[in-house]
Amino acid sequence: MTPGNNGASTPEDDDPFGYLYADGQANGAQPPSGGYGYPNSVNRVRPVGSRQYGQQGPAPQAPPQQGAFGQPSTHYAAPETLPGGAPTARTPQPSRGSRGGGPNTKGLLIGAIAVVAAVVIGIGIAMISGDDDKGGNEAGPSPTATQATGEPSPSASESGEEEFKSPTIDAKALRLSPGVTTASDVEGAEADGGIYVTNLNQPGASVTWTVDGIPKDGPYTVFFRYSTAGEAQSMTLTVNGRPFGSKLNMDNWAKAKDGDFSKGWTKTYAWPTLTEGTNTISLSCGEGDKCNVLLDQVWIKEGQVKE
Repeated sequence: MTPGNNGASTPEDDDPFGYLYADGQANGAQPPSGGYGYPNSVNRVRPVGSRQYGQQGPAPQAPPQQGAFGQPSTHYAAPETLPGGAPTARTPQPSRGSRGGGPNTKGLLIGAIAVVAAVVIGIGIAMISGDDDKGGNEAGPSPTATQATGEPSPSASESGEEEFKSPTIDAKALRLSPGVTTASDVEGAEADGGIYVTNLNQPGASVTWTVDGIPKDGPYTVFFRYSTAGEAQSMTLTVNGRPFGSKLNMDNWAKAKDGDFSKGWTKTYAWPTLTEGTNTISLSCGEGDKCNVLLDQVWIKEGQVKE
């Protein structure tokens, strides 16, 4: 086909570059000046986007306009609604500084301290309980002791040595002060002939025992067997001329009724320190004492014991 001789010329049939060739120039092709390069070429204006080179058929429709503000568009779908779209919510991740996932070290430390404190308190209670037997003049089901030193020391038998024990001395073998006498009309005395010391319930009254043969210096236990009825009694104990501790507790351990001395026989003891050889032990009714007792027997054991 050659320009200008094959029917009506259309822009599709025009060769915009015909002026470059010899046959085009022979046919009067000129360089373009707003239209195509041939004479009488048509410069047709088309809407932008309506020309689709290399395609047949009608031009595609313009995309629909977005609806009114605030109204969802029928042509829009959120990314999260599509397969493989973005997740709808973000799963919170624990921060690096969070302690929720790690061990509660503070709680473990407090628990350990509490356990240690409980053990220490338990040991303290056990030690305090173990000291209950240390004091002197304590009340109890058995007679109590007036003692000058702490808790009982081991007896001689516990250390492998032979334990010293004096013979039991009856009342009639004791030295009595003026006005103090012996009698035997109250039943229950264990001394020979049922004899006991009476009339001790007066100021200055006393009984004295000189004991020989103490094997060595150290703690000993002096026992007194006596009877009382009614209220508790207490008397002054003197060892080698010196008052020993507080008063000797001569309580009514037998719970005898007032005046019923036959039911009031019991014993008490003290823990003095004696010297090797001869020692003097006295029981007297001093100022402020209560001395309404009957004295039966006395004896000594080495060490601080209760029986």
